Amino acid sequence: MLFDSYQLQQLGLKNRIVMPPMTRSRAAAGEVATDLMAQYYSQRAAAGLIISEGTQISKQGQGYAWTPGIYSPAQIAGWKKVTDAVHTAGGRIFAQLWHVGRVSHTSLQENGAAPVSPSAIQAEGVKVFIDTTGNGADAGKGSHTEMVQHSMPRALTIPEIKQIVKDYAQAAKNAIAAGFDGVELHGANGYLIEQFIDSQTNHRTDEYGGSLGNRLRFLTEVVTAVADAIGKERVGVRQAPLTTLMGAQDDNPEVTYIEAAKILNEIGIAYIHIAEADWDDAPVMPVAFKEAYRKAFSGTLIYAGKYTKERAEEALEKGWADLIAFGRPFIANPDLPYKLAHNLPLNTPDRPTFFGGNAMGYTDYPAHKSDANILQPATV
Repeated sequence: MLFDSYQLQQLGLKNRIVMPPMTRSRAAAGEVATDLMAQYYSQRAAAGLIISEGTQISKQGQGYAWTPGIYSPAQIAGWKKVTDAVHTAGGRIFAQLWHVGRVSHTSLQENGAAPVSPSAIQAEGVKVFIDTTGNGADAGKGSHTEMVQHSMPRALTIPEIKQIVKDYAQAAKNAIAAGFDGVELHGANGYLIEQFIDSQTNHRTDEYGGSLGNRLRFLTEVVTAVADAIGKERVGVRQAPLTTLMGAQDDNPEVTYIEAAKILNEIGIAYIHIAEADWDDAPVMPVAFKEAYRKAFSGTLIYAGKYTKERAEEALEKGWADLIAFGRPFIANPDLPYKLAHNLPLNTPDRPTFFGGNAMGYTDYPAHKSDANILQPATV
């Protein structure tokens, strides 16, 4: 089933293999996508669907050095090179829209402002990667880069929340203008949307906090605004119910996230993309949880998190998932679908080159064949 074509709303996919969003921190000055990024994504166009790395919807939404944005004309133009290259290679690509919320540092914010969050609670865990040179991604992890603790955030006001909802909708329009086939809203991994959802990161006492319905209000408003802006059939949402990145946790994740899935089902979006694990911070989701997702959401379900070919086939056969995302294997194997189909050994990714740098560890991994895109696009 993994190599079968699939119909995602109005979009035909050539297989059920997804390349999920992975931050690589190689944008140019001004957070602009580059020709090198176009080469990287087009090399991997054999995936049924590519979801871009997290792409900030505003300067306020940035949390790491050299990550791309989609809020300026230059950024839209940069991404247009990427989407053109992917489409020319026969691929499909969604943009992941990203606001990191509290997971940022004052040096990345406009005028050195504090990051924002539902509540003034500092993030914990993975540190922020900042550039102290201004030289861009090619500086890599040299002596002029630094890993720093997240800055203390301030709580958003209600008018500011309403503006961020508008920023998401505008970013979605910008993504379509840049040639993306749709957008995925990053509602996972401890970033802003999840900060509103999770009980341990949202201590508000107004209409955006407290009860489960209130904590899901921001998600509902963002998804509705984006669906209205570009069409619900072009919208996906990523969730990570059991991950604990940066201290983002919910006291009752199965209840919370199944209720979120019901809301997303009512809006009618194209898919939910579930990250079972990110790095080593979460267990594999219980079968009962997956079955509850399937009952709550009638659209496409994508699962990611340390999947092998065998685990992927099992998930598809048992009906928990419709599409399977392979993260780090895609970093080192631009022709991953071909290798999976032919049971070929996989290249091992080089961890030191994951974030920042140049072509090394990015576009220089060898493919088994010169034409990696051997699985032909499905008819739309």
